[in-house]
Amino acid sequence: MTRLQALNPETTTGKTKELFNAVQSKLGIVPNMMRTMGNSDAVLEGYLNLSGALSKGKLNNRTGELIALAVAESNNCLYCTAAHTFIGENLLKTDLSVLEAARSGESADSKTKAILKLAKTLVSKNGQVNDEDVTTAKNAGITDGEIAEVVAHVALNILTNYFNNTANTEVDFPAVATL
Repeated sequence: MTRLQALNPETTTGKTKELFNAVQSKLGIVPNMMRTMGNSDAVLEGYLNLSGALSKGKLNNRTGELIALAVAESNNCLYCTAAHTFIGENLLKTDLSVLEAARSGESADSKTKAILKLAKTLVSKNGQVNDEDVTTAKNAGITDGEIAEVVAHVALNILTNYFNNTANTEVDFPAVATL
């Protein structure tokens, strides 16, 4: 059972209604996570702004989705695992085996694997990475700007994971098998 109410986009007003309309026009739906975040327009707007900014960054959208899956798996967020698997497979046309591997921090591409390893390390060390962790990432060809974006993607996904785990958001994407 959900712990926080998902708002009905048809009955909201003010800033929340504006944000829901923007999401609806972009995605065609307002997913349950965003409907639930709408209880605080500040939370929803903050999420949307950071997500939007990162979509224009050095890391492409596919890499962002792979990071999201690695972080969701680390935080046992069923909502985000389902959502990012759906997005990766259906919108970004990424093979399901690539998405499943990302959940474990694995990739056939060495740079992507290093990015996912850094993301998993950030989560497991609560952000307290050391010189060796950063040097390993740099030696794999990850630039300072890309490292900054990995940290931001991890932070964004920790926000959504913690939010959905707290709210017990009803999953409105196809369920995925646990690893």
